[in-house]
Amino acid sequence: MIVAANLKTNLTRKQTKEYIETLDDFIKTNHIDQESFVFPATSSLDSFDTDVTIGAQNAYPVQNGAFTGEIGVDHLDEFGLKTILIGHSERRHILGETQEVISQKFDYFKALGYTIVYCVGEPLEKREAGVSEMMEYIDSQYKGIDTSYEKLIIAYEPVWAIGTGLTPTNEDIIAIHRELKKKSPAPLLYGGSVKVNNAKEIMALKNVDGILVGSAALKVEDFCQMVMFAQELENK
Repeated sequence: MIVAANLKTNLTRKQTKEYIETLDDFIKTNHIDQESFVFPATSSLDSFDTDVTIGAQNAYPVQNGAFTGEIGVDHLDEFGLKTILIGHSERRHILGETQEVISQKFDYFKALGYTIVYCVGEPLEKREAGVSEMMEYIDSQYKGIDTSYEKLIIAYEPVWAIGTGLTPTNEDIIAIHRELKKKSPAPLLYGGSVKVNNAKEIMALKNVDGILVGSAALKVEDFCQMVMFAQELENK
């Protein structure tokens, strides 16, 4: 069971350090051994002394160079990072990353042996258009992606549920995860308005291997509770 926090453009460097120290202490105190990931804002990346896996929300597929506003592998190496989030809906729909750009990033970081949390998901209009069109849209997000990569984790996030408080029914989550499991043997996370009060129920669903949490993870106490839920499910 994998629990991941995407902190997005939130928490300062100081706040992030306190967040990770609190989470690490919670994990060690409660003898939790399942995987926990945190993706801080770029300016909050650092060399953290922790059992938590720290990843980058984004990086340019280059060692270094003239790419204003981006970071490259040199910056990730400085902090010993080997995990990255690729294909998040906000980078697709707000920042305009195309599938071609996303697949290039995937190939680059795959060649370097990174653990890749790869995001897929549909906007509301695709869901409302019916199952066939929705699945065709999601299928297109797998173009150019090595679904058998051994360090791949896939996160399914219905775009219309991210930060809206709206969530698919449990039956919807089960159905889409069943279909996506056919496309890759990688662990499959669910994301999209995951909160403390629904996290355990969602993680208990068939073919759900964990959760990717956004705004509901900003309070470290809430994220710690989700980590504990995951451990309880693992121990059953």
